[in-house]
Amino acid sequence: MEFGFIYTGDDPVVAVDLAALAERHGWHGFFVWEGIWATDPWATLAAAAVTTTAIRLGTMLTPVPRRRPWELAGQTMTVDRLSGGRVVLSAGLGVPEAVEPRFWLFESDPGRRERAERLDESLDLLGHLWRGEPFSYDGAHYRAAKTDRMLPPPTVQRPGIPTWVVGVWPRPKSMRRAALADGWIPNYAPPGVEITPEASGYTPEVAAEAIAWIRREREAAGIADRPYAITQEGTTSSTDAAAAADTVRPWAEAGVTWWLESDWSVPAAQIEERARARLEAGPPSV
Repeated sequence: MEFGFIYTGDDPVVAVDLAALAERHGWHGFFVWEGIWATDPWATLAAAAVTTTAIRLGTMLTPVPRRRPWELAGQTMTVDRLSGGRVVLSAGLGVPEAVEPRFWLFESDPGRRERAERLDESLDLLGHLWRGEPFSYDGAHYRAAKTDRMLPPPTVQRPGIPTWVVGVWPRPKSMRRAALADGWIPNYAPPGVEITPEASGYTPEVAAEAIAWIRREREAAGIADRPYAITQEGTTSSTDAAAAADTVRPWAEAGVTWWLESDWSVPAAQIEERARARLEAGPPSV
């Protein structure tokens, strides 16, 4: 199992310093959140890329349907090159207006169906854009005219930047999108339950069922041999190593490969102090 840390604050100077701290204390990934009217996560990660050497860097997560795919490609390719190939893109639909109105300050929510269509097309486009080669594209929402002028260099990571995608278990269309990507960010909405950002009722036993389903889908698609990340976000103790391990162990046994440490309940004034303490304690030992 690998361990990442999600910085829940919004100070880019602190974030860059914490990324280096995380690397020094044995964490495998450092992630920042992406908002609408907020600190630019990719500028922050670009700075972190040149102050670290090994740790993976990414967002948690990027609302891809809100972004222009070619601009997102340029940002991620830049950080990929600056970091020597250590970037992860975490992709989701974006929070519905009914759940978080602040997310839609500057435009209207087009609805889940259109956001899903835009996510699928964006992921397809990103695969082309990251190669730095001429291509054309004609989708329902995006198009690209073929050009061979001033092309960017391809990503360091081939065939492209690893992309972890939100999948809502047990909804097959959503889960299939995640299964065919490079990693799964879980959400949970059993039949009759509204989809929300919180995965209420999601347990290691439920995770094991979903992971088995993903493995079957990847086998059927002929990609079972490719690297694949299965994530779980949560909070562990910075002062009790045994308790931290006990929190993570059931998820590891279920098949989770990345534990993402976060605590979104920490007051803003305490985020930096608490983050430093948790990072300095090191990741759980499982």
